[in-house]
Amino acid sequence: MTNLATNLRNTATANPDQVALRLGEHSMTYAELADAAGRVATMLTERGVGPGDRVAMSLPNVFDFPVIFYGALQVGAAVVPMNPLFRPREVEYYLTDSGASILFGMAGDAAAGAEHADVPFVEVPMPQGLRATVAEFEPSTELVDRADDDTAVILYTSGTTGRPKGAELTHFSLDKNQEVVARTLMSITSDDIIMGCLPLFHVFGLTCSLNTAVARGATLVLVPRFEPNAVLEAMEQQHVTIFEGVPTMFQALLAAAGDREFDLSTLRLCASGGSAMPVEVMKRFEQRFGCMVLEGYGLSETSPVASFNHPDRERKPGSIGTPLEGVEMRLAQSDGSDSPEGEIGEIAIRGHLLMKGYWNRPDATADAIRDGWFFSGDLARVDDEGYFFIVDRSKDMIIRGGYNVYPREVEEALYEHPEIAEVAVIGVPHEHYGEEVVACVVRTPGSQLTEDEVKDFAKERVAAYKYPRHVRFIDELPKGATGKILKRELRDADGAAAGAPAAADTAEAQG
Repeated sequence: MTNLATNLRNTATANPDQVALRLGEHSMTYAELADAAGRVATMLTERGVGPGDRVAMSLPNVFDFPVIFYGALQVGAAVVPMNPLFRPREVEYYLTDSGASILFGMAGDAAAGAEHADVPFVEVPMPQGLRATVAEFEPSTELVDRADDDTAVILYTSGTTGRPKGAELTHFSLDKNQEVVARTLMSITSDDIIMGCLPLFHVFGLTCSLNTAVARGATLVLVPRFEPNAVLEAMEQQHVTIFEGVPTMFQALLAAAGDREFDLSTLRLCASGGSAMPVEVMKRFEQRFGCMVLEGYGLSETSPVASFNHPDRERKPGSIGTPLEGVEMRLAQSDGSDSPEGEIGEIAIRGHLLMKGYWNRPDATADAIRDGWFFSGDLARVDDEGYFFIVDRSKDMIIRGGYNVYPREVEEALYEHPEIAEVAVIGVPHEHYGEEVVACVVRTPGSQLTEDEVKDFAKERVAAYKYPRHVRFIDELPKGATGKILKRELRDADGAAAGAPAAADTAEAQG
C-alpha cells in the first residue's frame, strides 16, 4: 500500500498519545489527528468524493490543514492546496483547472471563488475549526489503496508564460522524499519538535515539516502567520529542535532577537531553502543562536528536495550542496546535452522525487521532462567535489519573502485595466524580501494613470504578496528582434530605483 496517509495510521497506532501538533496553548495527539482525519474521510465519502477526485484547501497553518489533508488522502483523493491570501479570481482558476469536487476554506475570498466556480464549499470557521462540523460523522478507518504513480497532491506552479500549472506529485514521490530527508539530512525522531513556520500549502513545508513529522512521530509546532517575535518565543517555550525556513525568515529572526536573550539551546538543526541564503546572514544566525544552518535546493516539481548540504559532509556556504540519496543532477546545454566541464549550465534532475507531470498539460510536461530528466530552468556551476552553486535563473519567476510570484499572472491582471497598453512585471533585489515586484507600464495615449491607481487595481485581483509595490511608467518596453520583451534590460534599469517598501508590507509578505 502506497497511500501517503499510511504514515499517519502507523504513527497513531504505535504512539497514540504522542503530541502531533501544537498551536499556541492547544495541542492534538496522533490519536486525535487520526480520528479527526477519519471523520473528514467519512464526510467526503458521504458527499461522493473518492479515489482520483480532487479536494481543494485554502487554509493557513492550523490544525484543520493536516486533518483535511490526511482525510482526503485516506479516501484516495488528490489534494489541491492553495494560498489563503488568494483573491476570488485566483481561487476560481485553481478550482476550475483542477476540476476540484469540493473546497475547504475560510469565509470570504475562498467562498466567493468557490461560488464563481460552482464548487461546493465547506467553511472552516476560525478559531474553532471543523471540530463541530465533523463531530456527527463516525471516523473511517478504511485506507484506500493507491499505486505508486497515483497523484496525491496537485501543486500549482508556473514559469514566465501562461497560467499556473498543476504539478502532480505522487504518493511515492512525496513519501520517498520525506523519508530520505528525515533519515539522511535531519535524523528526525519522535523526540524532535519541528517549528512549522513554512506554509503547509507550499511543498517545502508540506514535505519537510508535516510529512516528515507525521512519518517519524515528531511534534510539529504550527504558526498561522510568521511573526518573528512570536516564533522566537514559541521556539523557546516549546523547546524546538528543528527550524526550517526561507532566508527572509532567518533575517527576520535575527532582527527581532536584537540584544534580547532567548534560550534556544534545544535547537540542533536549521534548514534553509526557497531562495539563496546570503552567506553573511547564515554566519550571523549561527553565531547568534549556536545552531548549524544547512542550505538546500528543490522545486515544486521535485517534491521538493533535490540537493542539500549534508550534515555529515563538508558544508559549503553559498552552495546548494550535493544531490539527495537516489537523485541525479547534471548541468545541461540548451539542446539537453551535458555542459562542458567547468561551464555554467541548466540544472537537470532525475530520480524518485520527480512529479508525474503537469495536470492536463501534456505539452508542458514533455517540454519539462525529457528522457527522464526534469529541466529546472535554473543555471548553476558545479565544483570538482560535486557541489552545485546557483548562478542565475533562466526563468523570470520572482521570489518575494519566500513566496513565488509569477510575472505573467500579475501582467494578465494588469492588462485588464483599460488605460494600460503594455506591461512587464519584473523582480529587483531587495535586502529584506529577497526580491521586490515592479510593474513597468506603458499607458494608453492621453492616460493620466497614477502609480497608486495601478497598485489598487492589482490589489483587487491578486494576493497581497503579488501586487507590485513599485510602478514605473515608460514610453515603450524594450524588445528584441523577434518582439520578445527584454526583461533583463528592465531589471538593470530599475534595480537601483526600486527602493524599500513600507514597514506595513511586512505581514503581507509572509502570508
